[in-house]
Amino acid sequence: MSASTAPAQAGRALRAPARGTLLGYLMLLPAVAVIVLLVIVPMAVIARQSFALSDPLLGGDVGGFTWANYTKLLDPVYAKTMGYSLAMAALNAVVCLVVGYAVAFYIATRPASRQPVLLMLVIIPFLTDFLVRSFAWITLLGSGGPYVKLARLLGFDASSLVPSQFAVVMSLLYAFLPVAVFPIYAAMRSIDPSLREAAADLGAGWWQTHRRVYIPLSASGIGSSVMLTFVPTLGVFVIPVLLGGGKDPLVGNLIVTLFTEFRNEPLGAAMSMVVLILMLLSVAVVAGLLRLLSNRKAA
Repeated sequence: MSASTAPAQAGRALRAPARGTLLGYLMLLPAVAVIVLLVIVPMAVIARQSFALSDPLLGGDVGGFTWANYTKLLDPVYAKTMGYSLAMAALNAVVCLVVGYAVAFYIATRPASRQPVLLMLVIIPFLTDFLVRSFAWITLLGSGGPYVKLARLLGFDASSLVPSQFAVVMSLLYAFLPVAVFPIYAAMRSIDPSLREAAADLGAGWWQTHRRVYIPLSASGIGSSVMLTFVPTLGVFVIPVLLGGGKDPLVGNLIVTLFTEFRNEPLGAAMSMVVLILMLLSVAVVAGLLRLLSNRKAA
């Protein structure tokens, strides 16, 4: 190699990664465009609308700028609905976590040949339409349904459980259980089965094995399960109406009512932004806890 060709080859070697980086950015453009058009732009519209004025007679957005939409949300009626929604979302996340953990552990500890079948049984209800699943629970728990007939056959004076809070909780569990199972199962699948045998050999019981082995090693899946059940529950509005009778609406019902019945779009947009902020905060809290746990493990 001559002294004159070496600098040229070095220059081509430096320009090659630059061309690769540019090509990578160009390949990302379709995804970025979709995110901007379908996520960023609608959020910006809702954010702008949340500060707009509403026509007191005809409703709708008449432009302008005001903080009044956010101060109205401090009304006890709206605050009560928000508090109830957070409580129901937390309750659903806990119930889905407990049941989902048990289901995921059962599937992860079965022979590898049976696990796909069990996972398919979990996901099949998730592929069914949301309304169909809700009406199925109405049939199961309503008057004349299997629950009432079985209870009366056993000698209990049972009546329809629809509408009731129990029916709402059961329907929420049924709706979100698959998204609770899969993250935990994915985390548990990577745990070496010999660890459970080692824990048993060292005298660890069922609870100690889970507390010291399975729960710490599947913490990332547990955190994802909590986020995937808590956050969507805040936006649910069909289940409380069909199975709860609409007596205790969630914040999703309130947003729909503000947009459709009251035609107070700025106030509905303000409520939507508050829910979005709460969702982001919950995700940040769970991510922070997982990072703290990871740092403790590394230490």
